[in-house]
Formats: sequence, C-alpha cells, structure tokens
Amino acid sequence: MHPLEELFRAISKPLRAEDYGEEFFREHLAFRLRGNRIEPVRHPSIPDPDQLIHVERQKEILFRNTEQFVRCLPANDVLLWGERGTGKSSLVKSLLRVFGGEGLRIVQVYKWEIPSLTDLYEVLRDRRERFIIFFDDLSFEPSEESFKLLKSMLEGDIEERPENVLVYATSNRRHLIPDVDREEKFPSESEQERVSLIDRFGIRLGFFAFDKERYLDIVRSYVSRRNLSISEDRLVSEALRWATERGSFSGRTAYQFVKDLEGRLSLS
Repeated sequence: MHPLEELFRAISKPLRAEDYGEEFFREHLAFRLRGNRIEPVRHPSIPDPDQLIHVERQKEILFRNTEQFVRCLPANDVLLWGERGTGKSSLVKSLLRVFGGEGLRIVQVYKWEIPSLTDLYEVLRDRRERFIIFFDDLSFEPSEESFKLLKSMLEGDIEERPENVLVYATSNRRHLIPDVDREEKFPSESEQERVSLIDRFGIRLGFFAFDKERYLDIVRSYVSRRNLSISEDRLVSEALRWATERGSFSGRTAYQFVKDLEGRLSLS
C-alpha cells in the first residue's frame, strides 16, 4: 500500500454499521468502498444484458447463480476471467438491471481495500439487501501478500461471512497471479498457493477472444440498436479496418467503432 494510503487509513475512522441507516442502501443500487467509507454511485453504469452477445453460456450461469442469491438460496462466489474487452465487467454490472428491484446491490472494492473487508462485512450483515462485493480487473503479483488475506476472507477465516454477501471478481488472468517461475526454489508450493485462491470461487467462467464473424455480429447488433443507416459492405469494411488497426476483435473494440461511426454519420 502507498504510504499516503496507509496514513489516510490510519486517521480515518473505521467503518461502523450505525453510520449507515436502512435508507442508505435502499436509495442507490451501486456503491464504492473508499477510504474507510462507503460512497453511493449516483450515476452507475448498468449495461443492457441483451446487448451482450456471444457470451450466452456465461450469462446464463451468472444470472442463475445471482437469482439463487437474491432468493436467499445457496449460491457461489464467481470469478470471470479471460480476454480483455469480452464483456466480463459489463455482465456483472448488468445484473443490477435485472435484479436491482429485488434488492441486489453492488459494492465495488479495490484491491488495496481488502483489509477493510472485515469492517465492510459488519456494515452489510443482517441488511435486507443482497450485496455483491465486486473486484474489477483483479490480479496480484507474486510478492503481494493481500491475496492471502482475500483468500482468508473468502473462506476459511474464523469469522463467518454474512449470508447476504457474495464476491464476484473479473480478471484477465485465469489464476489471478502470474504463472509460477519454474526457477523458484519451491515451485510446487507456489503453485499450490496460487491455485488455493481461485479454489475459493465456486464458479469460474472463461471469456475467450472473439473471431472476425462474432466481432461483426456485435457491430451489427450495436448498429441495429442505434438505428444507424449504412450499407453492409461499407459497415464490414470500416469495422474490419478499425479492428485491424487496434489488433482486437473484442466487444469493446466493436462498441468503440460504433460510437465513432455514429458520430461521423451524425456530422455528415
């Protein structure tokens, strides 16, 4: 942790349940843990899940698990891992569109806030709402110790986690930590330490790179929803050139292309 962050944490009062009344979590859908306080996100990004295509299997599993959770049925923590720009974060945020009215709330937590999870649990415990603790783009370097703390907080700590809290995390790394260096003195022990963290996530969903045709399907979907008028030949040509220049057929690339296209068409 940065020295200034350590100082700020030291002088900040700890999270206390009595500082957050019942109305606090009813009035907003998304929150952010920052500096030992919980802040409401007044303008949350809540994508439409119907716009997230070619991730149907991942969507079905994530939504089923979340539905179990909001109905107070057994459900698992989830790790969404894989290629950048394939919809991992958008899929998690889209849950609020479907389940926000049923009491689902998302609290985004950053890696350096992991030591505050114990206090956060106490704030959220026994609330009517159901909370997803959301770590976006989570990864650790081998020298970091915070992953051991997260592992303990997910499962195995002496304190029981609140029954109304799950953890969802996204990462570009399947194991959250880089592959083991085979020149390490005890590589097998490092491997076990690394795998023991992801084992805490009962559901692990892989997101893989799109090919050209799936990329074009996503482009066409965005174009259709925005009612843009453009010939198929021109659309394909410009979309492929855009992707080639950026070296990616991802959904994010498709979204960025269509935003640019819409702007250019509006100017003409």
